[in-house]
Amino acid sequence: MPSLRHQLLATVIPRLRQAREMGDEADERARVEAWHRTLDRSLPTRAVPGFAKRWDASVVDIGFPCHVLTPRDRPVRRTLYYAHGGGYMAPIDAFHVRYATRLADAIGARVVMPDYPLAPEHTWADSHDALVADAARWAAEEGGIVLAGDSAGGGLALAIALSMRDRGATPATHLVMHAPWVDLTTSTPETRAVDAVDPWLFIGKIEAYARWWAGSPDDLARPEVSPALGDLAGLPRALVLYGTRDLLHPGCRLLVRRAREAGWDLTAVEEPDLIHVYGLLPATPESARAFRQVVAFVNGHSVR
Repeated sequence: MPSLRHQLLATVIPRLRQAREMGDEADERARVEAWHRTLDRSLPTRAVPGFAKRWDASVVDIGFPCHVLTPRDRPVRRTLYYAHGGGYMAPIDAFHVRYATRLADAIGARVVMPDYPLAPEHTWADSHDALVADAARWAAEEGGIVLAGDSAGGGLALAIALSMRDRGATPATHLVMHAPWVDLTTSTPETRAVDAVDPWLFIGKIEAYARWWAGSPDDLARPEVSPALGDLAGLPRALVLYGTRDLLHPGCRLLVRRAREAGWDLTAVEEPDLIHVYGLLPATPESARAFRQVVAFVNGHSVR
């Protein structure tokens, strides 16, 4: 049974984020585009205690900004390449920075966080090749990277890993996905039933945002967009964590089934009744357990 803290956040966070189903798609698109025109795309570091004293931050232009965060107070043993979530239409959030820097501290890594172009003004094709080339460059320099992401970013991390494999790049050593969005075709019939119990995500928005990111109905099933539908053989060791009160969890289960069929070493942690990206929520027993599992996985230990 979920903790009281988790249950509280499952109620409060969707309200704070003003989560609700959209009405007309054209109105939603106009709303998002207007919001994008007001955005300050600087890296939100307010959730990271002592950020300015502990981290050196720089920006590399890879066709769009890519943030590189290097710790000042410890040696760097590897690189955490982190793709942020947000339905491909929301920018990097303070929660993403807080989680990525905390994980980097625990595994002795720097953080590389691309600020990729957002839908609906942009599609997957506007950033995919640059992301793959950038991740491959870091992997070649270091003999591998930890590739990670949450929600849309988890799906993006998997799509990057697929393209790195197909292009013969040095692979990531580990792949970590929190509640990844890996099937933008919404081919799993269970998804509509879960829509009734997920307090945060909504089927109408998911389908609209998927169309925006794909750019064309013909691209929805491409592995760069829906990586769960691609060839999963030969990918790096991976960990996926998701809850069952999450609209994306049927897609995660599809990924687990297809990974088993492909012989891909994917460890799945399914948590009953937990909400979307529960592992990134602040100070719950469930997120603390997820964090320990991720650190153990990256450090080569068993996940419990």
